[in-house]
Amino acid sequence: MTGSRYLLMLAALCADGYGIAAAPPHLSQQLPGDSVYRLDTTLTDQDGGNFKLENLSGRPVLIAMFYASCKYVCPLIVDAMSRIDRALSGDEKRAVHLVLVSFDSERDTPGVLKEMAAQRHLDTTRWTLARTDAAGVRKLAAVLGVQYRATTTGEFNHSSIITLLDSEGRIVARTARMSEQDQDLLQSLQHELARNKGAGADPGR
Repeated sequence: MTGSRYLLMLAALCADGYGIAAAPPHLSQQLPGDSVYRLDTTLTDQDGGNFKLENLSGRPVLIAMFYASCKYVCPLIVDAMSRIDRALSGDEKRAVHLVLVSFDSERDTPGVLKEMAAQRHLDTTRWTLARTDAAGVRKLAAVLGVQYRATTTGEFNHSSIITLLDSEGRIVARTARMSEQDQDLLQSLQHELARNKGAGADPGR
């Protein structure tokens, strides 16, 4: 998504009453206009803590959408993110955050997300599994370019996309490749990590 198209998307969400960029003054001055973190969405993590997208700022983030009861595509998304994580050095691992946000606002409680993190052996000092309300899901899916639809059986049909955000929440790269390593995405992440380290940025959340 180009910067101009992204800004148009933010404007459209705002026009639909989604309340974009209601950030505190100090953050609104710092965030670029095309930052995903301008979405005024509250999420709840696997430990029951509430946070805003803007709290993720300060380091590169890999983010994807999923739901815990998914038996087919979503495990592949987690596998793909874990594969990227394993390709990083120890220092690189400590400087990146991995985020999974659920489509399933009703069933994916913090307890369910915490259990999934334990089952998949995800290090929750660096991985965050989160939920938000239905409006928040729609907002985030729109800016990340993720299409989804709830089915009559309670499942979700959805696209599989992993997105790399820079330290200020701008979309740097994305991939729909789940069965093998996307070297372009990995290299983009490593470039962002090196750039962030060179800038002396402090990790956020």
